[in-house]
Amino acid sequence: MRASFTKMHGLGNDFVVLDAREAALPAITPAFARAVADRHTGIGCDQLILLERSATADLRMRIYNADGSEVGACGNASRAVALLHGSPAVIETAGGLIEVCPSEGGAAVDMGEPRFGWDDVPLAYPMDTMALPVGWDELERPVAVNVGNPHAVFFVRDADKVELDVLGPVIERDALFPERINVNVATVDSRSEIRLHVWERGAGLTRACGTGACATAVAAMRRGLVDRTVTVHLPGGSLQIDWGEDNHITMTGPATESFRGSFDWGAFA
Repeated sequence: MRASFTKMHGLGNDFVVLDAREAALPAITPAFARAVADRHTGIGCDQLILLERSATADLRMRIYNADGSEVGACGNASRAVALLHGSPAVIETAGGLIEVCPSEGGAAVDMGEPRFGWDDVPLAYPMDTMALPVGWDELERPVAVNVGNPHAVFFVRDADKVELDVLGPVIERDALFPERINVNVATVDSRSEIRLHVWERGAGLTRACGTGACATAVAAMRRGLVDRTVTVHLPGGSLQIDWGEDNHITMTGPATESFRGSFDWGAFA
């Protein structure tokens, strides 16, 4: 069978979106997701996104990383799906319900409430998530937070100089993090601006990570380093993050449709 897809990206974090809301598609396996995501022999993407009907929301979004693993949340993909959907919606994800509101060239996404409990992240054993008493070379005492998926946030003097391609995979798979971890390295430049690089669990170095921007912003706010509204600058561009008095995080930024096409499902199965 041939299947249609839409290629999209948010600040360079790119997705292949499959829409199964009107007609069901075969089950997606880890091997299928890896094959589609392969940039040499597949379509190529950081994440494969599957849209389905939902009994509790306007639609359901499932997210598969380039390594085939399924994850609970993706902020950049949420903006892309909002743009594709074309109207305000509640989206069901494995990380919980989120609300999206598309605008010209992007969307605002209510990412819900951050969770700071050690067992919410989760960690392998109890410890203070405000400053984990651990370190890997120059990266020490991260903030741990779950914003639909787990993040460790390190604040450093210059995020641009950290060899995240070396330390990222080591930290991601450390035994402290039973479900692996997204690794964020950030520099606070002012009360309203943060520079950020992200090693994404299951995807590697990425030009942008929406949940990483949310996690880093609330980590900096929790430590009193920034105000409740900040701009997070990533290699692919910038996102605005607001942590409201209702404890909900709102992420605002661009999304883009790159192109549409179709493929032979059996070629990747």
